[in-house]
Amino acid sequence: MEYRLLGRSGLKVSTITMGTMTIGGEGKFAQVGNVGLDEARRYVDLCLDAGVNLIDTANIYSAGASEEIIGEVLGGKRKNGVLIATKARFSMGPGPNDGGLSRHHLISECEASLKRLKTDVIDLYQVHQWDGQTPLEETIAALDTLVNQGKVRYIGCSNYSGWHIMKALGVSAHEHRQRFVSQQIHYTLEAREAEYELIPIAIDQGLGVLVWSPLAGGLLSGKHRRGQTPEGTRQLAGWNEPPIRDEERLWKIVDMLVAIAAERGVSPAQVALAWLIGRKGVTSVIIGGRKEEQFRDNLAAASLKLTEEERELLDAVSLPPVIYPYWHQLWTAKDRLGEADLSLLGPHV
Repeated sequence: MEYRLLGRSGLKVSTITMGTMTIGGEGKFAQVGNVGLDEARRYVDLCLDAGVNLIDTANIYSAGASEEIIGEVLGGKRKNGVLIATKARFSMGPGPNDGGLSRHHLISECEASLKRLKTDVIDLYQVHQWDGQTPLEETIAALDTLVNQGKVRYIGCSNYSGWHIMKALGVSAHEHRQRFVSQQIHYTLEAREAEYELIPIAIDQGLGVLVWSPLAGGLLSGKHRRGQTPEGTRQLAGWNEPPIRDEERLWKIVDMLVAIAAERGVSPAQVALAWLIGRKGVTSVIIGGRKEEQFRDNLAAASLKLTEEERELLDAVSLPPVIYPYWHQLWTAKDRLGEADLSLLGPHV
């Protein structure tokens, strides 16, 4: 397992992170899975034995049950260098202040997460999504307070757009507050839109990148083929995140993953994950599942190194549509530029 610095910090995290959205099985996200305590214990041990040192969860996952189970599983294992990341933003109750990124909600939810996780500190506390009602100054100040109180070590954001991130970093700099060290984003072979702004911002501003649903909800695992949807999958359960806007392109990507996997004697999922781990700017990919074999297979991707030819084939079949003007492409799409043009991208890339 390789370990990389999380953005502009001294914290090193494994290139594979354990995700826990399938743990708990209650409330919001319950349809994704209902992994209980005993199974979760096995999966955590499996990940830790493979060298994973970061476990990612959120207060909203199964209405807090995911955090509770992770807290029960870890117990004294926190002393072994295991890092915990969690999130807050979505409503946790019926009250008018039970959601959002206000000082009131963030501090109360952080304290609730600490209790559920049975720990006195959260290593990475992430705002789960943009809140257009609360002033950023209030949100950043609340996060700064949590760090200064010792309840949180680092802060990050999840599902922010490029301008959201830059505005937040600007507030942190202007107010001399803690700044985000990471962003958690959706980024896969099928969905490469992050390359337009989010990845360049991460490289330029020194942000770590944690990738959620790196297999596109299982669609890039190789189990899904044209006209086939296996029983027990998210799609059959009515889960449509992430959305697929070009189905033909998806199947061309899957075909290429299957072909490369067959040639290498590995699974298509491992090829998809290895492609992401090797992308510039990516710190760690978040894996999850409801079966032990899923974790075992995904964890093996940490040691898979794709050849340049394999990467070029995957890059070509997954090339995202051009939706920005020419000048913007010059500054954001490094992979499409020749060596002579790299100076256009500035000193940070």
